[in-house]
Amino acid sequence: MNLQQLRIIREAVRQDYNLTDVASALYTSQPGVSKHIKDIEDELGVEIFVRRGKRLLGLTDPGRELVGVVERILLDTQNLRRIAAQFSSKETGNLVIATTHTQARYVLPSVITQFRKDYPKVHLVLHQGSPGEIADMLREGRADIGIATEGLASQPDLATFACYDWQHAIIVPDGHPLTREPRLTLESIARYPLVTYHLGFTGRANIDRRFAEAGLQTDIVLSAIDADVIKAYVETGLGVGIIAEMAFDPERNSGLTLLPTHDLFVTNTTHLALRRGRYLRSFAYRFIEYFVPELDEESIERSLKVELEPV
Repeated sequence: MNLQQLRIIREAVRQDYNLTDVASALYTSQPGVSKHIKDIEDELGVEIFVRRGKRLLGLTDPGRELVGVVERILLDTQNLRRIAAQFSSKETGNLVIATTHTQARYVLPSVITQFRKDYPKVHLVLHQGSPGEIADMLREGRADIGIATEGLASQPDLATFACYDWQHAIIVPDGHPLTREPRLTLESIARYPLVTYHLGFTGRANIDRRFAEAGLQTDIVLSAIDADVIKAYVETGLGVGIIAEMAFDPERNSGLTLLPTHDLFVTNTTHLALRRGRYLRSFAYRFIEYFVPELDEESIERSLKVELEPV
């Protein structure tokens, strides 16, 4: 049994049992993948995969038990390298952050600036994606820290921590009729075409829920993952914008007016997520502390050590 065989088992599950995709992901050949699977099944004396001819269809009962162990072995193999790097050079290395555009553009710059002053030899990598992509990157070991509003807290193999609360805000071109409303209502907003976030991003589900609860139909003429795109189209007069409140800067967004929404929309919570069982370098803990000062290393470690459930 070797690590490559274990990687192939894990990748077969990730690639929905398509051996061509497994071979491509691991930069090897399909016959080589098939041989490794046969060799480890012969060694263990059980079939790991359900087959139809040469095709893999899923996991057998012992296969489902084995995959959980395989995940832990491969995770701990990565942890061994991180522990060695931590003690050989505490202030150098890579830190990979996976997050959404809103967090990367409007929330993280000050945190990253502070971190870079204290850890100039750490190379930061910032990946932007959907909440689902962020969760996958954490799960697959391609990111150390994930930050998003949706999709992270519901993942059992991720430890999540509440970071801060925020609300949505309304933006309109200067002089728009809504600027003369004494107090905004959902009804007055719904009279206009709307420009807001794409489904699955930056609290969009909460926006839809509030209008639905009020029995209102909306005309969302444009959705985007990027608040800057939303603002650009609101400026053209395409519609009324609904964005995260932290995405508006009065100095940079001249020509637009931010309207107070009071309690029209529900409060959203941004979460930070980490892969359970993953060893974090000391500078990763410092980054987290800069972002969420209430979090301390001890409480984070307790969450990360929770036993992983078999797949």
